[in-house]
Amino acid sequence: MKNVLLMLCLLSTVTAFAQIGASRNNQVNEYQFSNRSERATYSSMAQEQSVLPSSSYFSAQGDRRPSDFAQPEEISLGAIARELRKQHDSVKKSRVVYVNQ
Repeated sequence: MKNVLLMLCLLSTVTAFAQIGASRNNQVNEYQFSNRSERATYSSMAQEQSVLPSSSYFSAQGDRRPSDFAQPEEISLGAIARELRKQHDSVKKSRVVYVNQ
C-alpha cells in the first residue's frame, strides 16, 4: 500500500512539473513604453464652487464636553456582586446531577 501511495505522489509531482514546463515558452517578451509628448504645465486654478445648496439655514458642529451631559449614578462593584449573588440564589436548581465516568 505504501508503494502505491508513493508512486501516486511521484506521478502527480511529475505531471505538475510537466504542466509548468509546457506552459512556458522560450520567447522573450519585449515591453514598449509609449513616448508621449504631453507634459504637465502650470495653469491657474479654477474658481471655487460651493457644493452646498443655497439656503438661509446655518448650523454649527463641534465637540461638547462630557460634563455638559447628565451622567448616570455610578454603582459600586460590591453592590453589583451582591445583586448577582441574589439572582444566582433565586434560580431553580436541578435535583439530579449526572456524572460521566
